[in-house]
Amino acid sequence: MAQDVIKAPTERTVPRLTRREGFSLIINSDPLGIPLRLARKYGDVFFMEAGGQKVFFLNHPDDVRELLVVQHEKFYKGDGVMQLARMLGQGLVTSEDPLHKRQRRLVQPAFHRKRIAGYTQAMVEAAQEQARNWRDGATVDMVEEMMELTLIIVGKTLFNTDVAREADTVQQALVTSMEAFRKLSMSPLGALVERLPLPINARLRQAREQLDAVVYRIIDEHRKQGNDQGDLLSMLLLAQDEDGSVMTDQQLRDEVMTLFLAGHETTSNALAWTWYLLAQHPEFLARLQQEVDSVLADRAASIDDLPRLPYTEQVLMESMRICPPIWAIDRNAIEDVNLRGIYIPKGSKVVLSQYVVQHDPRFYPEPERFDPERWTPEARAERPKFAYFPFGGGPRLCIGESFAWTEGILLLATLAQRWEARLAPGAHVAFQPAVTLRPKYGLKMTLHRRAV
Repeated sequence: MAQDVIKAPTERTVPRLTRREGFSLIINSDPLGIPLRLARKYGDVFFMEAGGQKVFFLNHPDDVRELLVVQHEKFYKGDGVMQLARMLGQGLVTSEDPLHKRQRRLVQPAFHRKRIAGYTQAMVEAAQEQARNWRDGATVDMVEEMMELTLIIVGKTLFNTDVAREADTVQQALVTSMEAFRKLSMSPLGALVERLPLPINARLRQAREQLDAVVYRIIDEHRKQGNDQGDLLSMLLLAQDEDGSVMTDQQLRDEVMTLFLAGHETTSNALAWTWYLLAQHPEFLARLQQEVDSVLADRAASIDDLPRLPYTEQVLMESMRICPPIWAIDRNAIEDVNLRGIYIPKGSKVVLSQYVVQHDPRFYPEPERFDPERWTPEARAERPKFAYFPFGGGPRLCIGESFAWTEGILLLATLAQRWEARLAPGAHVAFQPAVTLRPKYGLKMTLHRRAV
């Protein structure tokens, strides 16, 4: 039994995993199910030791909030995020203060409400084009469909460029990158493996070169234009910090790469999972269609429709609860921390799992059941705020959260005006937890034009 404990300076006791339990986490054979089962067994917090480092797992919303909001300055982003630096460089996702604070200040204006409102026409037009290209009875991979759609949107809205012709290249590079990150993170010798001349490292290097070519093309086009095109990249090229400094070419590349990839990967996964869940629950699909038909009828959606589509939003929120695109985040303690009575020594790793917290039956009865009614204002008010944190929280809250919600709701409503999708016969559906929570085998679905 796990009798060893860490006693906090104040009140809380932290159970220690058995060697067998710790080993099951290290080999990472089931990164969703194992932490979930351990949380059900040990409760709000437990820890293990791996390679001389203590690793804490926080499973209660109040502890999540304490780390992300109240005592965030005592933690740096963890090894999982740092692996992304090989692809993203030192962008908003991977950088630490003071660089992160400076870069966020420069990027933030691109995500103000008025600026996002200006993006919505491009979002809806891209979805309408996708709807026109779909064919009744066709079988598609919904992951690829949503990836291409969100990729085109992020290219147009944030960088004012057409990336449709490069969509296949970007998608393949992303698949290669996610697979490489997943395999490297599973290896206890990950840092060493990354330096060896192995095929996986060669594929990752090639994927980065392919993505770099797309990003540098976008940057070069803007520099040749030489004027403000009203998009994010123009703002970054022209932006000056308080001391008058501007972004270096490397910083510019890193931010463009970060926003280019993060700006569509999570939303596309969220939408793909949503189509799958709606196909499994036709009663909820029918209600969503009823709302869309009532609000939009035959016209195009706009930003003014967002408050009129509450059920569409509830469907998306519930999908992201069950299948969170970002399923876990980690932090490293840079000093000794007393976190609500949990003593976390300097150098410890802390894991916060959206998947675990968002499947906690205390906050979500029958947590595996898909139920958009969990997201009525009344139901939401009864839960702790951080019982749901798909975009993180605190100063490191995803800068594109409002962009993502706006995009997700408008795309789902626009496509649902004309189409529904059903799981194709023989389709195999499983999670693949890598950097994001992707469907392991894609999502083969059959398109059906609605009789409206």
